[in-house]
Amino acid sequence: MSSIPALSSGVMGIQKGLDGLNRDAAQIASAGQFKNESSTDLAKSLTNLTLDKLQVAASAKVVKTAGDTIGTLLDVIA
Repeated sequence: MSSIPALSSGVMGIQKGLDGLNRDAAQIASAGQFKNESSTDLAKSLTNLTLDKLQVAASAKVVKTAGDTIGTLLDVIA
């Protein structure tokens, strides 16, 4: 991983969000196959899917900003 904390945090946030997206998508896809799952479980998975999407988007902005900052610092130093 990177030694730049903001970049590391952003990448970890993207990974966590993508893991959540995969988990929630699998729960939504299998919702009709099991009798013990209620509509509340489906609603929770749909809500979490949206939250995970927002986490990935926010983390991507952190990575972009960190990259831009590094680029600016390199331009100033050079």
